[in-house]
Amino acid sequence: MPVLKPGTRMRSAVCTTEVMVIQAPAADLELTCGGAAMLPLGTEPQSPRSPAPGLDGGTLIGKRYVSAAGDLELLCTKPGAGSLALGSTPLAVKSAKPLPSSD
Repeated sequence: MPVLKPGTRMRSAVCTTEVMVIQAPAADLELTCGGAAMLPLGTEPQSPRSPAPGLDGGTLIGKRYVSAAGDLELLCTKPGAGSLALGSTPLAVKSAKPLPSSD
């Protein structure tokens, strides 16, 4: 897996999911979707497959997905059936920060 950097676009090998890297550590990462390694955008998958059972929770367009450590952040640009993960650890949807009250 290549070193990810901000602006890199990736696609799933098992569904229609596409993401763009917003933030990434300077290390080799095993980014997966639906249980299969993600491919650089423009690369076609070898053969049609479907997400692995348990890794088929789907992705939502416009949502940001982050690692537990907070060092990886992805923006979903095209939704799909597979779940995003870093190795075997699922990525979580980033929640919005609460706005301060205007009292």
